[in-house]
Amino acid sequence: MTQKKSVSIIIPNYNGKHLLEQYLPVTLEVIKNADTVYELIIVDDCSKDDSVDFVKSTYPELTLIVNPQNKGFSFSCNQGIAAAQCELIFLLNSDVKLTEGYFDRQWRYFEKSDTFGVMGRIIDMDGDHIQDAARVPKFNGLKLKTGYFYYSDDADDMLYTFYLSGANALIDAKKLRQLGGFYELFSPFYCEDNELSLRAWRVNWKCYYEHNAVCRHLLSATTKKYKTPAWVKSVYFRNRFYMHALHFNGFARLAYYLQITLIDLLPKLLVGQLWIWNSYRDLFRNRRLINAYRMKIETLMDNNHSECSVFEVVKEIRTAAESKKLVKFKP
Repeated sequence: MTQKKSVSIIIPNYNGKHLLEQYLPVTLEVIKNADTVYELIIVDDCSKDDSVDFVKSTYPELTLIVNPQNKGFSFSCNQGIAAAQCELIFLLNSDVKLTEGYFDRQWRYFEKSDTFGVMGRIIDMDGDHIQDAARVPKFNGLKLKTGYFYYSDDADDMLYTFYLSGANALIDAKKLRQLGGFYELFSPFYCEDNELSLRAWRVNWKCYYEHNAVCRHLLSATTKKYKTPAWVKSVYFRNRFYMHALHFNGFARLAYYLQITLIDLLPKLLVGQLWIWNSYRDLFRNRRLINAYRMKIETLMDNNHSECSVFEVVKEIRTAAESKKLVKFKP
């Protein structure tokens, strides 16, 4: 019989009182029905709405952490990770609605000693359109991309995924802390879950996808609260640049810089998309901070006796996917 583990649910929140009102009761019902030890931690990222008062008055039994300043997803999750007491940590967005039995098929992954974590299928709040499933990576030049989404109709399959979505990631708490949690370089949001999973893969831990664990997601409920679309795009590109700078070494790193200069920076500037300059400038302006994080990754690799490169990670996931009968679709 598969053994259940205790779960710390961590929900980062920013101005999401209306989301907590809708989906927090469902989360509590699902985890109670999972019949395991749990705790629920809400980390409020200096909300301007009544989120804090709502949680204090409606759910006084929950753990509430309030950030004095707005510092973004990575910082908020790390606050929750530091406070968590259970064997597994479940990172859950406030705009996600779990379905009944969500955890039932996920316990089995943690019987494997090299499991880092597992995520479930993400579908629209209404309807069955799949927003996120298992991801197979590919290279466009030296840009890491999702080649395709995939899943299997065989309920016994254990499928690799390139990364665990921060919206619904169930992770081994000990391994998560060993990795150092999220890198706050990526604040306020975007790409931090991709980079964290890549770190796990590089120390030979596995990220899985469980198709029969289903949750619903209210698309774009969080990032639309922030400033302008151009600013959001600049953060997205900056963080993509950061991730590649952290994990490429030697000639690959130099070639990547050349590629983004020729493919991203210059064409966008020529057509007036001036926000890209902020992304590119930050990559070089923050090179000392990036190098400090690179040293952390090198230490992590040494401590785990691993020399696994990004290229080997991509090959391992693609090879595993090609050996199975799968349903594939484009992102």
